[in-house]
This record gives sequence, structure tokens and C-alpha cells, in this order.
Amino acid sequence: MSLVKELIEAGIHFGQRRSNWNPKMKPYIFATRNQIHIIDIKETIKGLLLARKLIQNVTAQGKDVVFVGTKRQAQAAIEKYCTDVKMPYVTERWLGGTLTNFRTIRERLKRLEELEALIESGEIRSYSKKMESQLLREQKKIFRNLNGIRSMNNLPGAMVVVDVNRERNALNEAKNLGIPTICLIDTDGDPNLADIPIPGNDDSMRSIDVTIRELCAAIAEGKAKRAQLAQEKAEGGADDEAAAGGGRRRSSRSQFRADEPAAPSDGESTPEASVATEG
Repeated sequence: MSLVKELIEAGIHFGQRRSNWNPKMKPYIFATRNQIHIIDIKETIKGLLLARKLIQNVTAQGKDVVFVGTKRQAQAAIEKYCTDVKMPYVTERWLGGTLTNFRTIRERLKRLEELEALIESGEIRSYSKKMESQLLREQKKIFRNLNGIRSMNNLPGAMVVVDVNRERNALNEAKNLGIPTICLIDTDGDPNLADIPIPGNDDSMRSIDVTIRELCAAIAEGKAKRAQLAQEKAEGGADDEAAAGGGRRRSSRSQFRADEPAAPSDGESTPEASVATEG
């Protein structure tokens, strides 16, 4: 099945009601049917292809792409595909300062590791019942909010967002840090909030699923490209070493030509000298 047909069957071209639209989305609207805007599928494909290209370049450079989608329709797809390609994601709640105050977030993740170690070792049972209950609640809260980004050790190279109206805080942080953003935007959103807008239905689980799947496929391709480049670089380095080590070193004896007689050593005479002496 072609991507265009799959996107149409997923209903990605259905926008919001005409009374609930953002005029800035006018370039991406194809028509109006029964007071509902129909999104131009060509613009959707264009945005998707641009987003795939950016993601491939970012992951080929070894950087992460963080996915943000806290609405119910996006949670399952983001968790599924991001887990497969081992990319960070936020599906519960965007904590203020997740990017702009990244050091504090890393400290909270260290706290999560400490609490998990207490639970796994059974040491938590040595605390009072009240303290044990408090520690368990703290662990669950941190896990729920930050588990998706626990593998993100550095700031991401790009951000993918579902529904710009809902994730405005995340977009503002990315903009402040100069992180490029890719957004699935419905007709009620502001395309100026995204560096690469993908106009499409952000309320349909199927359309979100197809979009996230395609972007995560680009991540897999970028990682494969990075591995290939690393392999080629390693092979090139090995070839250079072999070429450098394969050349023979000239012996000091090779400086003399074979047809030139060697200089006599002390106490020895040349045949010419002997003839002259005898004469």
C-alpha cells in the first residue's frame, strides 16, 4: 500500500470545523466539505518528506530526537515506536524546564535510580511504613513523568510534537535553545510554531500512528547510515595504516649501487692497487 493511500485511509486529511480554524493554516487547506476543512494531502506529504530528511541527518550525526505527545490519542503510538528505535519521549506531562533546566531533570532521574535500587534490593522495607509509602509514591511520580527521557543524556537534535496547541511549553523551550521542531498540525494550530509543519489530523489515532511510524523509520535509516559511515571510516583508517606499514624501509646498504665497487676497508687492497704494486 502506498503511503498516500495509507494516510488518506487513516483520515489524516480531515481537519477541524470551519468555525474552529486558524487562518494561518489557509495555505494547507484544500477545500471545505460539510463545514469541515479538508487538508491538502500534497502539503502533508511534503512536510513528512522534509521531516524524514531532517531526522535522518540528525540521527546520522549521533543526536537524539525527542517525541512529545501528551494527548491520549498519541501516547500509545509514541511509546511503541520510540521504544523500538530507542528514542526519548514524553507522553504524560511536559515538566517546565525539561530542556532549559536539563541539569535538574538529570538529578531527578538519578533520584529515580536510587529509589529503584532501594526497591529492588529490599532495603526500602527497613524504613517505617509511612516513609516506605512516601518513597514509593515519589518513585511512581518520577517514573511516570520522566521514564521516557531517562536515556537522554544530552539535549536532543530535534523535537517531534503532536498538537502544537497542547505542547506550546515544549515548543517554546525548543525555540529558546535553537532545537528544530517537527509538528503534526491540525487546521486549528499555528504553523509558525514549527520549523517543519506536517499538516494533518492530530486527533485521529490512526493518522498519528502512521506519522510517528514514518518518522521513526527515518530514525532507523539515520542510525544505519551512521553505522555505515563509522565502518567505512574504520576500514579507511586500517587501509591507510596498512599502506604506511607495507612500504619497505630502504637499507643503508642500498644507497650504494651494485655496479660501484665498495670502498676498501683498512688493511685491504683493491685488485688495481695490487697490480700497480706488482708492476
